[in-house]
Amino acid sequence: MKNVMMIALVCCFLWACDQPMHTGRVDVPLRFSVAQMPLNLDPRYATDAASARLNRLIYQALVDFDAASRPVPKLAHWTSPNPLEYRFTLNAAPPPFHHQLPLTAEDVKATYDSLIGLKDSPHAAEFGHVASIELVDSHTLVFHLKQRDVHFPEKLIIGILPKDLILKRHDFSRAPVGNGPLQFVSWHNTLTFKRRQDDQVITLTEVRDPTVRVLKLLRGEVDLLQGDLPPELVAYLEKQPEITVKSSVGANFSYLGLNLQDAMLCNIKVRQALAHAIDRNAIIAQVMVKETRAASVILPPEHYAGNPALEAYVYDPQRARRLLQEAGISLPLKLVYKTSTDAQRVRLATILQAQMKPVGINLEIRSLDWGTFFDDVKHGQFQLFGLTWVGISTPEIYSKAFGSNQFPPHGFNRGHFVDPVLDSLLEKEEWTAATARINRQLPYIPLWYEGQFVAYAQGITGYAPKADGNWDDLAVITKSATISNYAH
Repeated sequence: MKNVMMIALVCCFLWACDQPMHTGRVDVPLRFSVAQMPLNLDPRYATDAASARLNRLIYQALVDFDAASRPVPKLAHWTSPNPLEYRFTLNAAPPPFHHQLPLTAEDVKATYDSLIGLKDSPHAAEFGHVASIELVDSHTLVFHLKQRDVHFPEKLIIGILPKDLILKRHDFSRAPVGNGPLQFVSWHNTLTFKRRQDDQVITLTEVRDPTVRVLKLLRGEVDLLQGDLPPELVAYLEKQPEITVKSSVGANFSYLGLNLQDAMLCNIKVRQALAHAIDRNAIIAQVMVKETRAASVILPPEHYAGNPALEAYVYDPQRARRLLQEAGISLPLKLVYKTSTDAQRVRLATILQAQMKPVGINLEIRSLDWGTFFDDVKHGQFQLFGLTWVGISTPEIYSKAFGSNQFPPHGFNRGHFVDPVLDSLLEKEEWTAATARINRQLPYIPLWYEGQFVAYAQGITGYAPKADGNWDDLAVITKSATISNYAH
């Protein structure tokens, strides 16, 4: 509420003193403001959401995903003559690289050869079972595997780099060169791109404070915002006649991570108590954006490996307290919850703390800067933590997150969950049974799939939010050439 009042006061002042100077046709950039800039525009290294979303527009990959998250051809189509061989053939006349050289199978081979050889790439382990990459001709190559992997095509989502620049050890992280719809121009405080089809300039600027970001949109200093706003500010924008807000369901999964090596959290009744102690619907209604849905497992029900029959855990504080007593826990149960210093994350932690207190759980909140927090998570230094899986497309995530042999650094089983029954189900890819067991065993506490939204100024068309939060519509978005310039 404080954010909304502040915006209202500032906007009243600005609109009172501003008068339109002139209106006419001018060449203007399309200005996109984000909460956090990309960290690395080399697709072999990028792991943060902003980098992944932008890299989809700078580069093109061999494979993409359809609406049900099944792999589909992007730059190439494929066949598998046998379980250890995948033959990829490039589409006819793929777009050239931004430095005008054609994209060929040699570039694909060079990209994946370089990735496999990188010891410090977070993606290299995905391709440890590649025995060799055979170049057949300029449009065809074959991946030879050491072991069977029916999901191999789904992993070939790394943007293709030009071979000549790979050999020159070009710094793609700060000066990317791909063959996607956006071509890099410069990166100082602002990231600037030129769209290949029409030379539309697109800029990205980082404004971490959500209130300031909204003010810049209202003031006409930026044209587009997506995500990373508290619901009060989204609701405020929806009331502004000059702003359009669009919402959609999302697929990004929020959860509470658990350390199952902890003497209390290894007890399933304690985990069940935690699941029943959270009023998800109240949190969604009060502090989440529209279209947020209560979740039961990582992948949403519309995913091809989803499980629509599963239901989210219901809020039942009496049952939660009874489960703790049945587990032999002396109340109050004291637990430490780690989160980042992000205002919304701290707010959610405070709500969880308040909801758990009547159940007999005293939740101590420790908010840490992102680097320290995530380092603790990766190294198992936690009892409870809160995070969101972003952009997950393949059901392999279940093996990586819960497989008994997937402890870090080889996988993402940070809670050290061990379940031979689940391992067997995952190996057989019995997704319905596997997700049902995950939901029962609670190696984490599922919360919700965050809704997606976008807000933009008058004159913007062709942009809509996507379930995974991607920015793909930057390739087609248009900005009216008729604008109003204001001065004060």
